[in-house]
Amino acid sequence: MTDAAENGTRSDRLADLDPELREVVADIESLGVPPWHALSVESARRIEDELFGGDDGGNEGSDATLPVASTLDLAIDGPAGAAGDDRNRDLPLRIYRPPETPAPTLVFFHGGGWCLGTLDSADDLARRLCRRVGAVVVSVDYRLAPEHPFPAAVDDAIRALRWCREHAAEFGGTGVVGVAGSSAGGNLAAAASLAAPDGEAPAVQTLLYPITDRDFRTDSYEANADGPLLTRADMRRFWREYLRSDVDAANPHAAPLRADEATLAASAPAVVVTGGCDPLRDDGAAYAARLADAGVDADLLDYEGMCHGFLSFADDVAVADAAFDDLAAATRERLAAAADD
Repeated sequence: MTDAAENGTRSDRLADLDPELREVVADIESLGVPPWHALSVESARRIEDELFGGDDGGNEGSDATLPVASTLDLAIDGPAGAAGDDRNRDLPLRIYRPPETPAPTLVFFHGGGWCLGTLDSADDLARRLCRRVGAVVVSVDYRLAPEHPFPAAVDDAIRALRWCREHAAEFGGTGVVGVAGSSAGGNLAAAASLAAPDGEAPAVQTLLYPITDRDFRTDSYEANADGPLLTRADMRRFWREYLRSDVDAANPHAAPLRADEATLAASAPAVVVTGGCDPLRDDGAAYAARLADAGVDADLLDYEGMCHGFLSFADDVAVADAAFDDLAAATRERLAAAADD
C-alpha cells in the first residue's frame, strides 16, 4: 500500500471522531506503535508502561496536575487459590484520599485486556475519580493473564472488595463501598458486583467502556473493527490470553452479559459509559439494558465521536472532560442513596 493510501485509510478511520479527540489519536498513532495483537505480551506491557506508566509516560506529573490529599501503597493477603497456587502472595493496592473524609469508597480496576496495566498506568483515572466523585479510591493491582488466566483476576477483585468493606473506616471511608473499572477493569467490577453475597452488592458499579461478552459480531465491532486505539483483533487476542478454554466464555464472571436475570437483579446500581466509535460500545449498552430490564437502576452515558479509552484524554478533549463530570455526578448520586438507606 502506498503512503497516500495508508494516510487515506487512517483519515477514514478517524473521520467520525470528535475533532479534538482526532488530534489526540493522530498524535498517538504517529508514534508508530504496532497494534496490541501484533506484539508479544511482554512487549505490549513494556510499551504500555513506557506510554502510560512511568516518569516518562503519559502520567508524568499527574500528582501535580491531578493532586489528591494523599496516596498510600500497601498490600493485603491475596485470595487462597487452587492447590499449587501461591496462597500467601500479596495483592497490591493504592489508596487515594480526597481532601474531605470520611468519604465513600470506590474500588477501582484498571484496563488492559486482563493482560496489561499497572497501578501507575491507571493513576490518572484513579486520581480523577477521587477528585471528581469525592471518594476514597482503592486501585487494585490484580493478577494478569496469561500467567494467571480466568478466574484469577476475578478472585482478586472479589477479595479487594471484601477487604475494603471490612477496613474502609481505617483509610477514611464511610463504609459505603462501590466498584469502578475501565474496559477489562469494568468487566471485573461487574463480575465482583455479580459475585457479591445476597444483601452485600456494592453501592454502585461505575463501568467505563466495559467488556461484557465475547461476541465479535455486534454492530459496534463491525463498525469499529479497526479502532482507533482498540481493534477487534486486539480483543480476540485478549480473550484468547484470558480464558482457559471456550467453556469459560459462558461463565457470567467472565462475560457478565451472560448472567441470568435473578443474578442481575441482585446486582448494584450502575453507571455505564460508552463511546460511539468504540468496538465495545454495544457491550456496555447491552449490559445496561439487561440490568434495567432486571429492575436495576442503570444509567447509560453514551458519547458520539468518542473512541475506546477517551476518558483518559479529559485534559485535552472537552467532550471527555464533560463526560467525566457526568459519570462522577451519577456515581455520587448512587453512593449518596446507599448512605441514606
